[in-house]
Amino acid sequence: MKLLRPTLLTLACLLGQPAIANDLPSLGDSSSGIVSPEQEHQLGRAWLSLLRGQVPQLSDPQLKEFLERSVYRLAETSQLQDRRLEFVLLDSKELNAFAAPGGIIGVNGGLFLHAETEAEYASVLAHELAHLSQRHFARGLEAQKRMQLPLMAAMLAGVVAAAAGAGDAGIAAIVSSQAAAIQAQRRFSRQNEQEADRIGIVNLERAGYDPRAMPQMFGRLMRQYRYDQKPPEFLLTHPVTESRIADTKNRAEQYANGGVEDSLRYQLMRARTDLKFETTPGLSAKRFRAMLSDDENLDAARYGLALAQIKSGQLEEAASNLKTLLAKEPDEVAYNLAQIELDITGNRLTPARERTQRLLSLYPGSYPVRQTHIDLLMKEGKQKEAEQELDKLVSARPKDPDIWYQVAEIRGLTGNIVGLHEGRAEYFALVGDYDQAIEQLDFAKRRSGNFQTAARIDARQQQLRDEKRMIEEMLR
Repeated sequence: MKLLRPTLLTLACLLGQPAIANDLPSLGDSSSGIVSPEQEHQLGRAWLSLLRGQVPQLSDPQLKEFLERSVYRLAETSQLQDRRLEFVLLDSKELNAFAAPGGIIGVNGGLFLHAETEAEYASVLAHELAHLSQRHFARGLEAQKRMQLPLMAAMLAGVVAAAAGAGDAGIAAIVSSQAAAIQAQRRFSRQNEQEADRIGIVNLERAGYDPRAMPQMFGRLMRQYRYDQKPPEFLLTHPVTESRIADTKNRAEQYANGGVEDSLRYQLMRARTDLKFETTPGLSAKRFRAMLSDDENLDAARYGLALAQIKSGQLEEAASNLKTLLAKEPDEVAYNLAQIELDITGNRLTPARERTQRLLSLYPGSYPVRQTHIDLLMKEGKQKEAEQELDKLVSARPKDPDIWYQVAEIRGLTGNIVGLHEGRAEYFALVGDYDQAIEQLDFAKRRSGNFQTAARIDARQQQLRDEKRMIEEMLR
């Protein structure tokens, strides 16, 4: 039986701006009296499972890895103490990004389209990390002590609704009457926004980026949506004003020039995202050709054109463009993975295998490379080997529902029926369907052949029941 699966994508953040390193606020313990950091962590994971089960996500390993690495790069120089981060990349071309308690970073795919440089993209993430490091959710509750943890959970349910779009009946059921009572509290206060801007700019510069990217991003967004009756959700929750732009610009100008503004890798990710949201690859190909006609050295445009040509079956043209790119950067992961995709599409499995092995030797920990290796093994009919590699990958990424979905599928193909049901259970738990997860473990237990396996499954079932009970209590 094939699982019903939302397309996954993985999430990031908004905009930041600080002034001077010694001008940072120091948090006391008062906010912990309302919601402790551990409660925030548990609540954030519970909310993430609800979000994953309700909102379509992007499953592209390259985009997911880029998002994760860029956030961790910023986290290293941030004031964030608890760095147990989780990410969700939403399948939407609209501009939005958000942070939720417990280290949850959410990003719409549209952020890649709207942020024209890597520094602009990083400025959004830096802002969101500042919201997390300063615990603005918990401090907001502290300011209104009548609000309890269930109300905080209800507020986050409202964020799920905003991320998914209006009118979804399933999400409407999640958003309780409590959420309506605190709808106005969903938006960060002006003071919190200013603080996140200020701290975000500090962190942006510390991480090696040009802090001027933040006011640049703000300014372009304000000009672009100034007269729109319905601006993107990001601007509704993070209003941009002339004074905010001026303030961030003044703070950014305090730093010396020389920070990173852009990178080829970021532009390659933008090209991939462009194709994700285009209705037909031919339209993207036309756009990339126009860019190359203006400047034939735009490697990101050539890369996007090659991907579009692979999707539309123009394999010889794609090969020509990839040859040009690989001659410049023979070790670039994105180019090599595109060449492997081209070879697999053309049923040239031997060169695809050789190139994959070379990439594994160069980048043994790369999620996209390991995923491509697994896909190739499946194409070659080596299901047992693919299962072994997936077991290793899921050990490295145990909270990734994309991978658990694959684990369940391949275990079914190899006849590992107990493992199939266990894999399904983990997938369903990660997308918030605990009833299905517990039921899948019942199926696994019936097929288990020994006491040790049954005992392990029993223990995992109890963990899932406890998690389900915790979520129900939070949302009650």
